[in-house]
Amino acid sequence: MNPALLSAVLGGGVGIGVLLIVAGWRGKTKVRLPQTSRQVRVRSAVTAGIGALTWLVTGWVVAGVLAAAAMCALPEILGPDRRHQRRMGRVEGIASWTEMLRDTMSAAAGMEQAILATAPLAPAAIRVEVTALAARIQAGDRLPDALRRMADELADPAADLVVAALVLASQRQARQLADLLGSLAGAAREQAAMRLRVHADRARTRTSVRVIIGTTIVFAVALVLLNRPYLSAYDTATGQLVLASVGLLFAAGVAWLAKIAATAEPSRVLVPSTTSGRVTDKTVTS
Repeated sequence: MNPALLSAVLGGGVGIGVLLIVAGWRGKTKVRLPQTSRQVRVRSAVTAGIGALTWLVTGWVVAGVLAAAAMCALPEILGPDRRHQRRMGRVEGIASWTEMLRDTMSAAAGMEQAILATAPLAPAAIRVEVTALAARIQAGDRLPDALRRMADELADPAADLVVAALVLASQRQARQLADLLGSLAGAAREQAAMRLRVHADRARTRTSVRVIIGTTIVFAVALVLLNRPYLSAYDTATGQLVLASVGLLFAAGVAWLAKIAATAEPSRVLVPSTTSGRVTDKTVTS
C-alpha cells in the first residue's frame, strides 16, 4: 500500500478514536453550555485550520488529526470551568426564585398566581425555564406536569427539591408551604456554598492537569520546530502507526486526568421516567 495512503487511513482512524474518547468523556456531563451556530462555525474553522497547518508543517497526517482533536477538547480542559460557574448561578437562581415564591404566597396568592407573578422577575440563570413553566400554566397544562417538566429542564438537585415540594403541595394542599420554601431556599444556598468549597479543593488538581498537558504540548512542539531530525522515525508508515498509538494513549490519559479533576455532582431527587419520559419523584416511588 502507498505509504501516504496508509498514513491517511491511520490518521483518520486515530482521529475517530480520539474523538470517540472525548465524546464519551464529555457525554457524562449533564450540564452543557449553549453555543450559537456562528460559534460552532468559527470553532470548526479554527480546528480545521490548526489540523491542516500541523499536517503542512510536519508532513504527518496523524499529527494533523491529533492537533484538530486537541483543539476540540483541550480548550475546555485548560480554560476556566464555565460549567461550574453556570451550575453555581443556577443554584443561586433557584434559591432566589424560591424566596420570591415564598414572599408572594405569603401575601395570600395561590401557587399558580405566584408562579405567573414571579416569572418575569426570575433570576437570569433560570428565567428561560421559569418563563416556560408560566407559559405552560397559561396554556392550561396541569400544574404538577408543568412543574415536572421544568425540573427536567433544570436538571439540578436543588430544583428537584423545590419542584417536589410544590408538586406535593398542589396535590395534597400542604400547609405552611411558605415556611417549607424558605427552608428549601436556605438549603439551596448551603448546597451552593458546599459545591464552592469542593470546587476550591479541586483547584490544585486542575492546576496540575493544566501543567502536565501544557508541558507535554510545548515539549512536542519544540521538538518539531527545533530538532526535526530526532523525529524522522515518524516519517514512515510504521512511524505514523506508532504516533497514532501515542496519540490515543495521550488522549486516554487526558480524559482520565480531567475526570479526576472534575467535581462530582449530587444525585437528583427527580429523574426522567424510562417508560413515558416524564419526571418521577424517587422519594415517593421508592
